[in-house]
Amino acid sequence: MAPPVQITMSPYYGDPDFSAVESRAAQASTDLVSVADILRNAFVYPPHSVYEDVKLVTFGFCPQQDMTRTPEFRFKFRNAGEVPEVASTEQDWVGVYHRLLCDAVARSCSNMRAPWQLQSGGKDSTTLAIAIADARPDTVCITYHGGREEDEVASAAQVAKTLGLRHETLVCDPGRAYDRYLAVVGRMPLLTADFALLSYIDLGTEIAAQSGDGMIDGLGADSYFGTPVSRQQRWLAKLAQQMRLPARVSELPLIDRSFELCFVLGSLQMNAIERVFPGSRFTDAEVDNLFGREMAHESKARLALFEKEIASAGSAWEWRDMSMSIAGSAGAFAKGLYAARALSMRAAYPFCDRALREWVHDEVPRRQKVDPDTHVNKLLIRKHIATRFGELPYVRKKGSFRFDLCGLAERRFDVVRNYAQETRELLPGAMPWLDRNRRRLDNKYHASKFYLLAIVLPWLAHRQRTGGAVAMAA
Repeated sequence: MAPPVQITMSPYYGDPDFSAVESRAAQASTDLVSVADILRNAFVYPPHSVYEDVKLVTFGFCPQQDMTRTPEFRFKFRNAGEVPEVASTEQDWVGVYHRLLCDAVARSCSNMRAPWQLQSGGKDSTTLAIAIADARPDTVCITYHGGREEDEVASAAQVAKTLGLRHETLVCDPGRAYDRYLAVVGRMPLLTADFALLSYIDLGTEIAAQSGDGMIDGLGADSYFGTPVSRQQRWLAKLAQQMRLPARVSELPLIDRSFELCFVLGSLQMNAIERVFPGSRFTDAEVDNLFGREMAHESKARLALFEKEIASAGSAWEWRDMSMSIAGSAGAFAKGLYAARALSMRAAYPFCDRALREWVHDEVPRRQKVDPDTHVNKLLIRKHIATRFGELPYVRKKGSFRFDLCGLAERRFDVVRNYAQETRELLPGAMPWLDRNRRRLDNKYHASKFYLLAIVLPWLAHRQRTGGAVAMAA
């Protein structure tokens, strides 16, 4: 047996090289515990991957450590947004930030001939667009209109027009996006089911069709600028009690039609750390039913690697930032890295640039990061935006490139069910779950779970067709 492959996979560490895993994918064994991770949390717990013999060094792990032994997780941005109180030297904070961000854009996009920026019209993408207009004015901005829950197109278009950048809009068509995923699923180097993965596949395919060769993504700044904890987030953390309820409790009459009730019941069954991760997912009891045997406990056990470090957090902010960093590395960043690789494109993350991030974390004073009274965050970014714009409508309310989950279930149910039938030996409970819940998929809670199956099942089917082995859990 060949020794395990270890891939350094984080934009904070540089561009990942997937060639080693791609060269041995046909011989690699699918890790069913990792499949359970995805169904429970939408991503695989690092340092694991969907393959048993491929380990990942994500941010917080040391590339020099052996990820197959006893790796240690250490959060790199302790006290983000809280220290230093006073800078050692006074600077033109906005001016230095702009210069460093321009340098970060130039470095991260140096290997791109025709870059496109994923432009939401929000804080991070707007401040990034300002730097892009100076460092890479040949960049095209593109906005993904995911549906009624967001309206960022006007703000994003205004940003691009003011900066002299070309702007395009791609309206979410869930059937088209899913067909595009199926077309490249065999080229995905690894697997994640981040709830924006299909958005990225859709966007990447569109960009490539218009001769673009790279996507510029605005992820990466939250961890070192500091993210205040909202009242709702505190409430959700308390709600997570790790209860073990019947697998079908969310399918009971009246409950099954209410997203809010289903969400509360799902949250009660989660660990507080896992509740921080985005989206509605399968409960432990449901995961065991999908596999036809106990599997959830092996996935949940992987959280122990992170618990000591997270328990050392000095504030609720830091506790949440640490928890989110797990999902960020293995889900948020992974969706772009895997999608770009599958589409033979490149992905750039300027906010992960070492010089920029270390300057913000180590030198920028608290009063430039988070207002201690109002807890408004990213003050320096807001000031940078103010040099070119007035208040943007999307800066006031957070949003994202959402995906039409219910629309996907409506348009591609039969396709996903066929994959469930094809992979029934691995997930014997998938087809019964689909048949039982078909009428409930207009509820986003149930549609979120359908989405996870829609990502996982075709990948498993492709592995079966190509003779991929399966590593059976203990």
